[in-house]
Amino acid sequence: MPQKFSKYQGTGNDFILFDNRDGKIDHKNTQWIRQICDRRFGIGADGVMLLENEAGCDFRMVYFNSDGNESSMCGNGGRCIVNYARQLGIIRDIYTFLAIDGLHEAYVKNEIVYLKMQDVLAVSKTDDHYDLNTGSPHYVTEVDDVQAVDVKNTGASIRYSEAYAAKGTNVNFLDRKNNIFHIRTYERGVEDETLSCGTGVTAAGIVAGLLSGFTDGQHAVSLETMGGKLQVQYEKKGNQFTNIWLIGPGTLVFNGEI
Repeated sequence: MPQKFSKYQGTGNDFILFDNRDGKIDHKNTQWIRQICDRRFGIGADGVMLLENEAGCDFRMVYFNSDGNESSMCGNGGRCIVNYARQLGIIRDIYTFLAIDGLHEAYVKNEIVYLKMQDVLAVSKTDDHYDLNTGSPHYVTEVDDVQAVDVKNTGASIRYSEAYAAKGTNVNFLDRKNNIFHIRTYERGVEDETLSCGTGVTAAGIVAGLLSGFTDGQHAVSLETMGGKLQVQYEKKGNQFTNIWLIGPGTLVFNGEI
């Protein structure tokens, strides 16, 4: 039976979106999700999102990585699904939706999506990296030049290392040149580098502030991913970060039927 879909991308992180308010798409059909995410034998994407009904909210976001498994929060996907909701006729000044990590707010201004992320109440630092959870777990390390990093192999070695093997983590490499932060990310579930990772950019924005010596207060950090620019705004108080907003595009690529 033909199924309508929309393809969106957020700074190069791409998704296939379905309106599943009728509940016809089976969450457990991992083989089908893997197939349609395949860039040679399917539509091609980093993940699949379902927009579903949720009492007390405008909608629920259900996200699957390209390996077919339901995943933790996706920041770029969160911005894209807000614009998809608009496409479906769900028009709000401020959106409230439920994702796997809880409630999120969002609004659109001049075609840019402002997505409120979960608070980060702890950041752990070791000699060479930071660990924090921004809706998904992230390992962030500063390097001299992100372009020189073998992201796929180095990221995989960290993601599958003894410290993270049980649940995995996303691995982010961050550099700063001419006061501009650049980031590249290895995503678990995709098991490769993606052009952008929203929760990774959020994590890196917080780490960038720590590396810059930010004091308590409100801050904004701009970061360049391989797929484009994003901004992270937040309020810092000690080792806690609240009122976090991930800001950037969520762009329709095309509509189709499969």
